[in-house]
Amino acid sequence: MSSLSSSIADLRKSYERAELSESASNADPLKQFDQWLQEAVQAQVPEPNAMTVATVNGDMRPSTRIVLIKGYDERGIVWYTNYDSRKGQQLAGNPFAALQFHWVELERVVRIEGRVEKVSAEESDAYFASRPLDSRIGAWASPQSQVISGRGVLVANAAKYSAQFLLKPPRPEHWGGFRLVPDRWEFWQGRKSRLHDRLCYREEDGQWLRERLAP
Repeated sequence: MSSLSSSIADLRKSYERAELSESASNADPLKQFDQWLQEAVQAQVPEPNAMTVATVNGDMRPSTRIVLIKGYDERGIVWYTNYDSRKGQQLAGNPFAALQFHWVELERVVRIEGRVEKVSAEESDAYFASRPLDSRIGAWASPQSQVISGRGVLVANAAKYSAQFLLKPPRPEHWGGFRLVPDRWEFWQGRKSRLHDRLCYREEDGQWLRERLAP
């Protein structure tokens, strides 16, 4: 075991960049998210569109992975993936998930929870067509989450589908978008002395109720 194991508990940081108050935040969580995401992009945070997706399997065991947000509006948060992947299968059995954005440089976290549904075939088709050719071929080449004997399987599959589809690979039926429809949002801003700001938005009677949570 490295020496870090015994000293990792001593790693600390004081959060002092900003604050999050009720008066300065938006009453609509989607607008607050839009503002923070824009600020993350403007601050040139590495991969500001990266988010953690948490799902649960039939045995109630949670699992997480990083994906990239590809759209958001009043309908929800969208990302694309292989429907036969581990997360796709878990969402088929339990259509609820949690998302998390962590913009370390801004000392901010956004957490979003809600029900997940597939986007329309038309939406998936449109996004798939906008992807680089290599990415479209990759959607065919990778049996995502399945055990393979080695990287050579992927290379061989990519060559096979490249030859088959040339410059116009269609969207595989097993690949498309998911949309999380939020019913709970939380915005976290790091503050000094671990007295962080946490604002939670939860849906109640069709309206968003904003509440402050203790850190």
